Amino acid sequence: MSTSESEASRSSEDRCTPDDVLHARTGIDVSPEDVVLAAGRDITPRNLEWAKRKIETEGPAALDKLLP
Repeated sequence: MSTSESEASRSSEDRCTPDDVLHARTGIDVSPEDVVLAAGRDITPRNLEWAKRKIETEGPAALDKLLP
């Protein structure tokens, strides 16, 4: 495989994502759905309740702690 082929076949996962792209929210509003999805869980009533409690105790930082 030539150099140009190996570079072209590289997936976007092989490159680092800049920090400014990783930040997902623009304000202070954090929904339970955001927290559930950031935790890699399915959106179920039980997980939504967990997320609501987490937001109540940690505030918007609940989401920040789960994101890279």
